[in-house]
Order: sequence, then structure tokens, then C-alpha cells
Amino acid sequence: MKLINKKNKNYTQVFHLFTEEEWTKTGKNFNKNISTFFTGKKYEVFVNAHEEGITYFIGLGKSTLQNFEIQQVAARFSQSQKEKLQAVPTLALADFMNEKQFEEFVKGLLTGTYNYPFDKKHAFWNAKFELHFENLSQKKLDHISQKAEALINGQSACQDWLNKPANLKKPDILSTYLKNLAKKYDLKYSAFNRKKCEELGLGAYLSVNQGSAYDAAFTILEYKTTVKNAKTFGLVGKCILFDTGGISIKSSANLHYMKSDMGGATAVLGTLIYAAEMQLPVNIIAVLPITDNAVSEKALLPSDVITAYNKKTIEVLDTDAEGRLILADGLSYLAKNYKTDFLIDLATLTGSSVRMFGDTCAAMFSNNEELKNKLIKTGDQTNQRVWNLPLWDVWKDDIQSDVADMKNISLKPVGDCIIAAKFLEQFIENHPKWAHLDIAGVAFGSVGYAKEKAATGFGVQLLVNLIENYH
Repeated sequence: MKLINKKNKNYTQVFHLFTEEEWTKTGKNFNKNISTFFTGKKYEVFVNAHEEGITYFIGLGKSTLQNFEIQQVAARFSQSQKEKLQAVPTLALADFMNEKQFEEFVKGLLTGTYNYPFDKKHAFWNAKFELHFENLSQKKLDHISQKAEALINGQSACQDWLNKPANLKKPDILSTYLKNLAKKYDLKYSAFNRKKCEELGLGAYLSVNQGSAYDAAFTILEYKTTVKNAKTFGLVGKCILFDTGGISIKSSANLHYMKSDMGGATAVLGTLIYAAEMQLPVNIIAVLPITDNAVSEKALLPSDVITAYNKKTIEVLDTDAEGRLILADGLSYLAKNYKTDFLIDLATLTGSSVRMFGDTCAAMFSNNEELKNKLIKTGDQTNQRVWNLPLWDVWKDDIQSDVADMKNISLKPVGDCIIAAKFLEQFIENHPKWAHLDIAGVAFGSVGYAKEKAATGFGVQLLVNLIENYH
């Protein structure tokens, strides 16, 4: 989006932003009848069509609003007015806005252009559209434009892959895409097939993949900075392309939503794209254990005992608790083979986290106070919120097995998201700064651009802001 620091004499399209307080103060300068329809409340839009053109009055709500709320308002405005908005030089009027707030406004305008499949047909992507804003220097506007475009490129890739139907995201299709992405952004790409995984001993991941008609693709993407002594983030994203539940098969109700079981991986993918486009001064090692969880004559059976990468044995009581199996190998492979300052995994992992938090926030578990607090703070700033839950050792008893080192579920019908986190903790190889985010309720849900549930893009802005601002 072209942002320009100037003001012409005449505009056929104007975006005039108001908080409720601003409107109270300045509303009397406009036609008094407008106040019947517009008061500056959050999400209010009044379209004032006149001889010279159209002015959109956009309400932001109370002046105490948080920055992410400006993004919410802009995204809804962008979505709801998309048929009517014109690709012309447009004036933005908002004297009360600071740089960060204007950045959120631009990000919202662009994230609001998302639809599936993402096609950039919205007026805001047209070369003729320019947003003129006098209050910031051209240098600052250029930076805002770059950040907003990098974000939407990352977030739209995340949403597109999550929204794709199952037959359009088979492992080979995703692998080809990731290979091309690595080329485009100069990332190091490695992928291990079934034979290589067997050699390496990635037994927990393979136990899920063995039922699949498709070869394994345990994938590692590395983004490197040239900056010396940069921090290294290890990211693991659950990448189950479709989850039938395996032999412990799921019921057919809402089974079509199981194409969304790769929400952790797509959040990591979006973050990598943003980091590469912005050339962030960090290193990122991303592990995506790609497979589907299928029902077949070769599928894992409940009661099977498998050996994970770190040689721990697992009794599989439920093949629908497969996410934690592939994450177990993802985490221990990353922890054993790479030196990282932070280890974060994201997964659409448990129905238990959905029952607890709905679509309000992700369940977070961490063994490090500093990382925990950073994630909470970043979640509050981006409205991709996380709520911290305990990792007490009392839950370790619930995964003790009679025939292996541990079992993959507790047979008690309670606290499964905590049990899953406790299980994963056994595979971080004592990493001192680990966080696990269960994003089952927030990655896929009600969105403005679709009638059914669809991808929210959760995790991209959370990780991007965390990584960009980790000092």
C-alpha cells in the first residue's frame, strides 16, 4: 500500500477517523444531521456522499482504546466496504494518532482485504490507491507500509494453507510450496522422508505417519541473519494436514474442520515469511513434522508402544492424541541438534483448551518466567491472547505407563491440555526457555470474510511481535 506524506487540494475519497471524544469536540464543524447517525463509537461508519466525492467517517470508540482495536476497526471497515472503496488517492484525517496507532490502522486496512483464496483484488492493492497522511514523515510511512505488507504476506499464507481443503494440501503439495518459499527467501530447507526418519529414529513422528498413503516429510526451515550474536528462536508447529483421529476415529460431526489441524505450522510459516521480508536480526529454526493422521491397515493401534527420537518409550492409548507424538519428536530433534535461546511450540492440540477458553485465548505453558511474561504481554498488545496454566509435577503421575516410560493420554476425563503439555515437557531435553501454546480454539473460528468457520491467522502477529521486540 502506497503511503504518501502530502495533502492535495481535492480528494474524491477521504477516511476521517474519530474517537468518541474527538467527535464530541469537533462534530459541530460538520452538518449537524450527521450526529443522528454517527457518534464515533467503535466500528461505526457513516458514508457522507457529496458533490466532490465520498467521506467515510470511521468510529474508533473511546480515546482510551488499545492499539489493536484500531487494527480491528480498520479490518472490519476494509472488509465491509470492499465493494464500494475506490482505487484513488485517498486522504486520511486523524490528527490525534501517533505513529504506532497509524501503523495499526494500515495493518488493519490490509488484513481486512483477506479472502480465500487470497487474490489481492481489493482496491487497497491497486497501484492507483494511495493513502495520504500528513502527520508522519515519508520515511516513517515507508517503514509502516513495509511492515504492514510483510505482515499480510505472512498472515495470508497462514490463512490460505489452513483454509485449503484437504485434497489441495497433501504432503507433496505443501513440500513443493515450502521448497519454493525457501528458494525465494533464501532459507535453508531440509526434509526427511520415511526412510531417513527411520535412520534418525524419529519413531513418534513415524508412528503417526505409518498409516498415511503419503511419504513422511519431517521438514526443517532455517532463517539466518548476518547480525552477530543474534538470538535464535526454535519454533515447532504441529502440521497434521488432516486428522481423522486414526484408529481412535473421530465422530463425523464437524469432521470437515479437521483440515485446520495444522494451525501451529501455519503460524510458524507466516512468522518465517515476515522475518525474511523484514530481514529481522534474529535466527529462526522451524520444525514442521508434516503428515496426515489416517485410518488404514498400517495405522498405529491403541496399545502400541513406540520409541521416540530421544529413546523414551510411549504407550499409545489413543491415536487421536497424535499431535503430541509428532511434536515430541519435533521438540527433541530441535533441542538436541540446534542451539536455541527460546523453544516455542504451537499446536491445535486439545478439545480441552477449547472447552476452557473457547475462541478467546490460547492455553500457554512455560518453564520460564521471563518468556511467559513476554508472551502474555505480547498477547495483550496484539489481541492474540494467551493464558498461563500450571505445569506441576503432580500431573506427571497421570502419564505413567505400566508397559512404557509414559502413555500419551491420561484416562481421567479432566485437564487434557495440561496432560498434553506435561507430556511434551518430557521431550524438550531440559531446555531452560520453553513455551507450549495450545491454539485449538483460536486458530480457526468465526471470521468476517467467511460464512463458515475459517482461519483467523492466530499466532502470526503474536510471534512476530515477540521476536521483533525481544530485547
